[in-house]
Amino acid sequence: MAALGEAAARWAPGLWRRAVCTVAWLRGRRFASGGTQSPPTFGLLLDIDGVLVRGHQVIPAAQEAFRRLLDPQGQLRVPVVFVTNAGNMSQCSKAEELSAQLGFQVEPDQVILSHSPMKLFSQQHDRRMLVSGQGPLVENARALGFKHLVTVDELRAAFPVLDMVDLQRRPKTTPLPRSDFPAIEGVLLLGEPVRWETSLQLITDVLLSDGNPGTGLATAPYPHLPVLASNTDLLWMAEAKMPRFGHGTFLLCLEAIYRKLTGRELCYSGLTGKPSLLTYRYAEGLLARQAARRGWAAPIRSLYAVGDNPMSDVYGANLFHQHLQTQQEGAARSCASILVCTGVYSPQPPSPTVPALGSEGSPFHGHRDFGFRPELLQAAHVVSDLHEAVQLVLRKEGWAL
Repeated sequence: MAALGEAAARWAPGLWRRAVCTVAWLRGRRFASGGTQSPPTFGLLLDIDGVLVRGHQVIPAAQEAFRRLLDPQGQLRVPVVFVTNAGNMSQCSKAEELSAQLGFQVEPDQVILSHSPMKLFSQQHDRRMLVSGQGPLVENARALGFKHLVTVDELRAAFPVLDMVDLQRRPKTTPLPRSDFPAIEGVLLLGEPVRWETSLQLITDVLLSDGNPGTGLATAPYPHLPVLASNTDLLWMAEAKMPRFGHGTFLLCLEAIYRKLTGRELCYSGLTGKPSLLTYRYAEGLLARQAARRGWAAPIRSLYAVGDNPMSDVYGANLFHQHLQTQQEGAARSCASILVCTGVYSPQPPSPTVPALGSEGSPFHGHRDFGFRPELLQAAHVVSDLHEAVQLVLRKEGWAL
């Protein structure tokens, strides 16, 4: 090979020099594009609603962003997880949906639903849980590890006199009381239900009766049964011009009812979904496993979280970044928040009558258990859309655009 190179240099020195320069340039491109010589040391946490899609419509800038993130073989150049506070579908179906929308293969273990980190709550998995939400509820709960489940509809069928708001659904006769229904040992809230009045009533009955809604107690037990909830988003963005109610609104109703009836606060044994630290730690672990599966040996040091909701996406990323500065349990050392303007957040010109986000007098849309720290609502970067966010990240990491 060396002799061949020497011969080529003698016969065509200019051509040989150009070939050497071309190879060096290609190696540099390979290095910059995340090839084997330059494994990525950063990963992306991407929100879905308001960042990739609005309702069922893909945001064009998201398609442009993935043209930069995919190599010629259609493989991601960097580790990516899709972190959504939705939870009314399975990971597999959400991965299939994203694959069809984005035009490349999204694997189920790249999707983090709001309740995915509940796999870690093994101490609750053997309890008989009342599960609330919609979609493949029982399938999702079993996938998380919960073994004994009762849906709100099953509880209503067992105790029809508990659901009395809808006149059309009230029982026409009074059924005999049941004594053979096993006690419920906890409540699992996986997302907003369809009939809020039914779920609010029956969940409250379970908590006030210590899991025996067919009976009555003179005094409500406290502490009450364990309650696990996912997705505390007050609002989310669909096709409508204004944000829609999210599961956080349902939780707010439940908390207010419980406080009004008992004089005590409803307590959660676990909250998952953004901005929970548990969700970000879970995402960090999936990014590391994804990198290892692709053969990228370098640890993932920098995380970039892109979202459209200051109260969940930005707040959570900033909270996790602060956590990483004091407790480094994994490889990550930073988590930068990037806010896009294609969803819930819409930049507004300064106004003396409308308080700025996070300022004194502005409403706090986050969940009470995460506290209110105005500085955590300020994104490290505010950009127009996901395409601009990806360009920003690649520039910061020194990668070719």
